[in-house]
Amino acid sequence: QVQLVESGGGLVQAGGSLRLSCAASRIIVSINPMGWYRQAPGKQRELVASITSSGNTNYGDFVKGRFIISRDNAKNTLYLQMNSLKPEDTAVYYCNVVERSTWATYWGQGTQVTVSS
Repeated sequence: QVQLVESGGGLVQAGGSLRLSCAASRIIVSINPMGWYRQAPGKQRELVASITSSGNTNYGDFVKGRFIISRDNAKNTLYLQMNSLKPEDTAVYYCNVVERSTWATYWGQGTQVTVSS
């Protein structure tokens, strides 16, 4: 069973930074497309950032250069470095992977990010 375990969320003041981690097991992060999504109360889940197996990245329009998605293949872990955080970034952040061999999609349990003004 594929498992994704997020960590690194918390409470931070506006303008601060956080780094989210997503440790994957039973799936290889380097060969499968992965992404970070977020969901705020009363809103739909939206894409924050994604990375393909070849390393191409894509970001939501609201990121505007503030976040960086990366992965450590040796640790089989996905990261999201978030800088210049705003109160509107407050949400539960989820890690996602699409298994290329089966096209199955897996989600982590989510990590709460709260940005105070």
